[in-house]
Amino acid sequence: MSFDLARARAETRGCANLVHLNHAGASLMPAPVADAVVDWLREEEMTGGYETARRHDDRLENFYDASARLLNCHRDEVAFVENATRAWDMAFYALALGPGDRILTAECEYGSNMIAYLHRAKRDGCEVVIVPSDNQGQLDVAALESMIDARTRLISISHIPTGGGLINPAEAVGAVARRHRIPYLLDACQSVGQMPVDVEAIGCDFLSATGRKYLRGPRGTGLLYVKRDWIEAKDIDPPLLDQHAATLVSEREYTMRRDARRFENWECFFAGKAALGTAIDYALGWGMEAIRERVKVLADGLRVRLAEIPGVTITDLGAEKCGIVTFTKHGEKPVEIRDRCIAKGINISSSAGSGSRVGFERRGLEAVVRASVHYVNDDEDIDRFVAEIRRGG
Repeated sequence: MSFDLARARAETRGCANLVHLNHAGASLMPAPVADAVVDWLREEEMTGGYETARRHDDRLENFYDASARLLNCHRDEVAFVENATRAWDMAFYALALGPGDRILTAECEYGSNMIAYLHRAKRDGCEVVIVPSDNQGQLDVAALESMIDARTRLISISHIPTGGGLINPAEAVGAVARRHRIPYLLDACQSVGQMPVDVEAIGCDFLSATGRKYLRGPRGTGLLYVKRDWIEAKDIDPPLLDQHAATLVSEREYTMRRDARRFENWECFFAGKAALGTAIDYALGWGMEAIRERVKVLADGLRVRLAEIPGVTITDLGAEKCGIVTFTKHGEKPVEIRDRCIAKGINISSSAGSGSRVGFERRGLEAVVRASVHYVNDDEDIDRFVAEIRRGG
C-alpha cells in the first residue's frame, strides 16, 4: 500500500530533531494540529476566551462530526472529556452497581481501571472477576461466556493494554455481551488512531479514548462514546452534573441533556477541543486502514530485529499485535534503557507493573521497555533504535 511518508514527516516538525517511538505515551502533533492549538490560544489572548469560542463555534462542533465519522456513530453519542481516564470514569461510575453485582474484566486490564473496579467493590459491594487469558495471551472469549451468570452487570476491558502489543478480541467480546444483554465498556485509549475502531461492529455500549496518543492530538483532550440507547435509559446516572449537562428547571427540579454531552463539563479546554477535531480529520485524511497497515509493517519488522539481539526477549502477546513493541534485555533494567535512549535523542518509555499489575504479576514481569511506532516513523528511526539497543549500556 502506497503511503506518502515524506509528506507525513514534513508535516511533523518534531521528526527533524529526534526519533520518537513513544506514540503510545503521547505522539508528536502534526503541524496543522499544533497550529490549531497555538492560533486559538493567541486569539484568546488578544480577544478573550468567550469571544473566541463564539466566533469559532463551527470548529468546536466539528469535534462531534469528526468523532462520529471516526467511530461510526452519531454525533449526539459523543462527549468531549478532558482525558480518557475521566471519560472512562464518567461511564463506569454512571452505571448502577450494587452488592453481589459482578464486573468481568481481563488479566491485562489497565491499572487505573482496576483501581476503579476495586473502589466500587469496596464502596458498593460489587465483585470484580478476572477472566483468564487464552494460550495466546488475549482474553479467552469462551471462558468469558462461561463465567456469565445472573449477577453479571458489566463487561469491561482494555482493547489494547498499555504494557504490550496485544490486541484483545473486542468484537468477539461484543458479540458475547449482546447475546447476554450485558453492558460493555471498552477502553480504546491505545487503539483509536492506530487502527479502524467501529463501535457498531464491536458492539460496545461505551468507549473511551484519548487525543494525545495515536490520534496525535493535544494533551488534555479525550472523548467518550455512549450508545444512544443508554443515553435514553433511566438507569444510568452521570456521577457529576453541571448546567451544561443539565438544565435547572426550578428550585427542586432539573432535566438532563438528551445527548452524550450530559457527560461533559461546561468549562473545558476549548483550544484542545477544536484541535482534537482537527487531529481526527487529519487521521481520517490518511485513512485508518492505511495507518493500520503502515503501523503493522513497522512494528512487526521492529520485533524481528530486536529478537535477533542477544539477551533481548520480546514480551508482546496476542494472535494480533499492534504498534506497541515491548521487550526486556538481560543485564539492563528497562528504565536504564529508556534513559539511555532518551539521552541519545530516541524517545521510548518503560512500562512497569502499575499500569498492568495483574497481567504482569501473573507473567512474572516487573517492567518492560516499550517502543511504540506510528506511521511517521521511517527506517532510519528503526535503525537508530535497534543499533542503540544492540550497543547496550
